[in-house]
Amino acid sequence: MSRRRHRGTAAGTHRGRTRGIRVAGVLLLLTIGVAVIGPWLAPHLPTRIVGPPYAGPGSVPGAPLGTDYLGRDVLSRVLDGGRAVILTGVFATALSCLAGGVVGLTVALLAPRRPRAANLLMRLMDALAALPPLLMVLLVLAAAPGRLSIVLAVTVAGLPLTARTLRAAAASVVQRGHVEVAIARGEALSWLLGREILPFVSGQLLADAGTRFVQSIYVAVAAGFLGLAGGATDWGSLISEALPGAQLQPWALVVPATLVAVLAVTANLVADELAHRSRRILA
Repeated sequence: MSRRRHRGTAAGTHRGRTRGIRVAGVLLLLTIGVAVIGPWLAPHLPTRIVGPPYAGPGSVPGAPLGTDYLGRDVLSRVLDGGRAVILTGVFATALSCLAGGVVGLTVALLAPRRPRAANLLMRLMDALAALPPLLMVLLVLAAAPGRLSIVLAVTVAGLPLTARTLRAAAASVVQRGHVEVAIARGEALSWLLGREILPFVSGQLLADAGTRFVQSIYVAVAAGFLGLAGGATDWGSLISEALPGAQLQPWALVVPATLVAVLAVTANLVADELAHRSRRILA
């Protein structure tokens, strides 16, 4: 009886986990979808004044969330400001995972045979990791202001952590027989990394991609909050603008902050589930 009860409890836990992941996935897709197509859904131009400042929800026609401190439609500005944050996060995550993955797997492959070269690469990664992400953003934006600079700064900031994660994950894989055989055949580095090692660390890469995506979103929002986004409207700048008048118009602050939180939490949950399934398949 106890064994049957245990199996029933485990099955119920699994169903609850699956249901929770599905809800997280739907919320993630909805948030990303609204952010990407938001500018086309906005009822007004984000710079258009549609009513008096700090008007409450429903008090101005066509502005269901009210207006901000200048009388602009809060909903339109939120819908318009999500795309920049999402695109920054996606591109920065893709670039940091690609570059960091190549460096990490290369170091793991070189470590048993060329330890000096592997140590040199990791010391370069450690030097980059010593710089806080926001400081990296400030340094890059000082040289070349703009949204692409934020993507570059976030990529460089996330690259060392991804490299270290993939290096640790691949340390045991490079000692397997199929890798030794591929090296003996004289396979190219791209083949070794992509065909012989990457499939066995894809779970860790997916989990790391979720972490890097959340970090990229946070840094992009922080850059907008600090006014480093080159004057562009995004959720970070909206949060910064809404803080002084939060008591008069809380929705201008609550809505973008909630979207950032939902994006971060659901992205981590989905990435963890994908990593779990990948490890289960490879096992």
